Amino acid sequence: MNIVTFCNFDESLIDTKHQIENFDSGVSNKADIAILDINSIFDFEENKHDVCKEKFVSIAVIDDDSDYDAFKNFGIDAWIKGEDTQDINGILNLVEKRFLS
Repeated sequence: MNIVTFCNFDESLIDTKHQIENFDSGVSNKADIAILDINSIFDFEENKHDVCKEKFVSIAVIDDDSDYDAFKNFGIDAWIKGEDTQDINGILNLVEKRFLS
């Protein structure tokens, strides 16, 4: 799967079977999954159609409940707490099986 990150994200946490690109560095392939945080929500909203496939899943990294409240108005598909990002592959595997197959 192609993944684009809109935020600072430790890409070493993601299985090597995925191709990961950072939005700020340029995206060569449209993404199946977008990862963003509260600081990058507007970059995501403004650019998602240019860098993501027509059918894609968005994953938000949240730090507290106020982040969740902000994201719920943007149609985010999944959330993960910043302290739990080491578990991101579980979400990616679920997304791959349920939404993108």
